[in-house]
Amino acid sequence: MVLPPFQELVDRHWRDVARVCAALAGPNDADDVAQQAWLRALRAYPELKHARNLRGWLLSIAANAATDSHRDRARRPVPVERLPDRAVSAPEPDGDLWQRVRALPERQRIALALRYGADLTHRDIAAALGCSEAMSRRLVSDGLAALRTELGTEPHEEVRP
Repeated sequence: MVLPPFQELVDRHWRDVARVCAALAGPNDADDVAQQAWLRALRAYPELKHARNLRGWLLSIAANAATDSHRDRARRPVPVERLPDRAVSAPEPDGDLWQRVRALPERQRIALALRYGADLTHRDIAAALGCSEAMSRRLVSDGLAALRTELGTEPHEEVRP
């Protein structure tokens, strides 16, 4: 089996990787997450056993890098000038739909980002997440339902990240 040169893969799919990283990690961390995803892909590329669905393979790596970044960010201390005397409540959502998507459970968040950020089919999402096509549809549906509930919209109203 012959793999295309890695640079050809980068040239063909860098926008998709950037979109998924921006959707999952947010605009502030997207570049770092995308860079991490490309480094992981470069390291794993020589060991690939087939060249089927390289785009899906890359987007899976990007989604995993974003998930790792999300977990790391939750563990990082936040610098403050002075410690508060009492517990601080969570800030109110700012209405940014992708920020709300990033607050969803991990698999729903990834499924929505792959569906609407990278325009993948449910078959490709299922391959990226290692689940069935029906589960992919369910994750997207549940994520949209959660967003509708949070936004207070009716089920027939379209909500797209």
